[in-house]
Amino acid sequence: MAGKTIRARRGDFRHFLAIPTRWSDNDAYAHVNNVVYYGWFDTVVNQWLIEKGHLDIARSPVVSLVVETGCTYFESVAFPEMVEAGLAVERIGTSSIVYAIGIFRQGATLAAAQGRFVHVCVDRASQTPVPIPAALRDDLASLLRINENE
Repeated sequence: MAGKTIRARRGDFRHFLAIPTRWSDNDAYAHVNNVVYYGWFDTVVNQWLIEKGHLDIARSPVVSLVVETGCTYFESVAFPEMVEAGLAVERIGTSSIVYAIGIFRQGATLAAAQGRFVHVCVDRASQTPVPIPAALRDDLASLLRINENE
């Protein structure tokens, strides 16, 4: 069995996005279904990329494709809660970016769930990996994670 996952704290993240839960997010067990968390991961990463000018959904010559995701859940969230998605970068490679994402109940210190989200930058036309553009690399540095738990 692998070691116990250390629960992320709010201070581990550099950027936050408030996201309302929706009625349809709840499942038969009266909590947000696990697949919804992956939508929140996509949302916080792509919102940040768009906000910083690194992603034009229709025209960017370089786009990022998800090649790996994972999530650890610590407590349930349910509609009608507001969550806050925290975003940080764990690693910047040549063409890949490893994001850390924390899903927090509004105002909470500890993550209700946390995940890993790996992007690879590719040429839109050929779908082949390319180096991370310099401007994006510079902005990603501002998201580098400082893990208070380590």
